[in-house]
Amino acid sequence: MNKGICCAGNMIVDITYPIETWPKQNELTHITEGITQSTGGAVCNTITDLARLDPQMHLVASGFAGHDAEGDFVLSQMGRYPNIDLSMVQRDGRTSFTAVMSNNQTKERTFFQHAGANAYYGEEHIDWEKLDVDILHIGYILLLPNLDAPDPEYGTKMARLLHRAQVQGIKTSIDVVSESGDRFQRLVTPALRYTDYCIINELEAQQTTGVVLREEDGTLHPENMKAALEKLFSLGVSTWAVIHCPELGCGMTADGAFYTQKSLQLPQGYIQGTVGAGDAFCAGILYAAAHELPMDQALKLGVCTAAASLSQVSASEGVETAETVLQLFDRYGV
Repeated sequence: MNKGICCAGNMIVDITYPIETWPKQNELTHITEGITQSTGGAVCNTITDLARLDPQMHLVASGFAGHDAEGDFVLSQMGRYPNIDLSMVQRDGRTSFTAVMSNNQTKERTFFQHAGANAYYGEEHIDWEKLDVDILHIGYILLLPNLDAPDPEYGTKMARLLHRAQVQGIKTSIDVVSESGDRFQRLVTPALRYTDYCIINELEAQQTTGVVLREEDGTLHPENMKAALEKLFSLGVSTWAVIHCPELGCGMTADGAFYTQKSLQLPQGYIQGTVGAGDAFCAGILYAAAHELPMDQALKLGVCTAAASLSQVSASEGVETAETVLQLFDRYGV
């Protein structure tokens, strides 16, 4: 593959508020110093990570940036990378934003999301005649209301979009947002029938497949990862199914081969922020897919890119070239 990757869907501004602790209902907590603003979402995070992993890779962004200061900020941040084509980014409405509450004690995050112009993004906003890439990565399912809407033929409008890409000879990749509720099987399953690369976390995989991967008390069941990946293939994934979580990444190829890679053992004080780790892992997998690397190398790059992201407060600033982030494995790999 040498045509590059299009990242489509959510373009978001993340405003991160460090808080002393998470308050109970009707209680107060203090927002401490260090409020930051950064780009986020499946488009901004993933495409920026890819641009940093490979400054020569052709990348196309497709999504909505609002007619506001936040929209200007989104475009200025992605515009720092000459290999990102912004010609398919449209301006309309208000830029989507997420208020991220980051617990100083636990480093856990809670997200409050305003959809803004992202709510209207759909198949018609992609210039299909101009789109000439190997892979279309789109996300997040469950956070793009127009594409989550039902379609009488394909199940959802997202599934219809993915089918159109495949008909055009473009490989498809999806990501999903984590949420509680019963929408996963209804909205994710139709898309899987037209998905070549499925890259999701353990909670999203659990809600999509019904296979228990993590208990409510936090206990992980790595022994169930293979069954969950097999289920994703049975639901329609064609090429790679990948599940990531803080402890490890697991993948399966179309021939049923199962791979696992533990996350890096990072020293105390290394982790500065977790806001972009999942998108960074995803970028590592997509880089490997675009360069036709085998699954074991893809997972290795995924955990290294995620670890690089963790070294900075913002999502992508810690990510460097693929060769550089892989050096983290020599230091912290297990």
